[in-house]
Amino acid sequence: MTFKSLAVLTSGGDAPGMNAAIRAVVRAGIFYKKEVFGVHRGYDGLIEGDFTPLHSKSVKNILSQGGTMLKSARSAEFRTPEGRAKAAQQLRDRNIDGLVVIGGDGTFTGAHLLSEEHGIAVVGIPGTIDNDLFGTDYTIGYDTATNTVVECIDKIRDTANSHNRMFIVEVMGRDAGFIALSAGVATGALDIVLPEKNTTLEDLYASIDRGAENKKTSNIIVVAEGNRLGKPFDLANALGTKYPELDIKVTILGHIQRGGSPSALDRVNASQLGVAAVESLLNGKSDIMVGMVNGQLTQTFLQQAIYNKAPLDMELFRVSKILSI
Repeated sequence: MTFKSLAVLTSGGDAPGMNAAIRAVVRAGIFYKKEVFGVHRGYDGLIEGDFTPLHSKSVKNILSQGGTMLKSARSAEFRTPEGRAKAAQQLRDRNIDGLVVIGGDGTFTGAHLLSEEHGIAVVGIPGTIDNDLFGTDYTIGYDTATNTVVECIDKIRDTANSHNRMFIVEVMGRDAGFIALSAGVATGALDIVLPEKNTTLEDLYASIDRGAENKKTSNIIVVAEGNRLGKPFDLANALGTKYPELDIKVTILGHIQRGGSPSALDRVNASQLGVAAVESLLNGKSDIMVGMVNGQLTQTFLQQAIYNKAPLDMELFRVSKILSI
């Protein structure tokens, strides 16, 4: 097949660096003399035919911008066979030969089904702040989100030190504790509560008691939102009952973690993966995700990226326990 045109979309939660990836896909496509179309609003836009031709100047000055110029959405209709059939027909009607999707596991699940059911050539770029996709060391957005959390916790610690307070800080991570673990180590947290680990209240009590023995006057506990122990306000109540002398505050960082100008690492990673995605399509590859492992570009089948969870570095958790004394 002579490859003449491709489309690009972003889907699921936004992540800093998505715009850098869009820019790379568009300019790589143009470099190879292909037509490039942007699909607005993710899979909803694909179903509805919300396409825009993109040129080199269409993506100028977006490298440093957070969010996604193509907008993003989670599509209920695309989860149905009928919705995917409509999306495939929209691509065929425009003679679009391949599709680059930027997102996480939900995005890749849809892309895999589109390829399997309708023979559409698709390549995925990992764009999620959670860093939980198998087949790449860093997903686009993870580094920026972690740096945002570190900056916020550093500011919270100033208040904690000024008032001898304990802060429980909840960060994003519904199923994965990458942000919590890295930010916790980077900010000297007393303890880190992760989805991957069965932390108990007794574990937190032991950390607090050890801190008291070392005359700590302020403490930060970093909690991933999907942890197994409990919600931050419930934890604060439990700790307050056990230690009534402690002044315990809760901060939920929320969606501030998704925004902001992407870090240099996320911009470079997005740029490399955007070019790799286009070149993979042109070389006849499909139903894969491009990634970066140990500094080398890799290709992973979408099903593998979805169903093989990226492992959390529990050695780093051990290090955090040593350094929190």
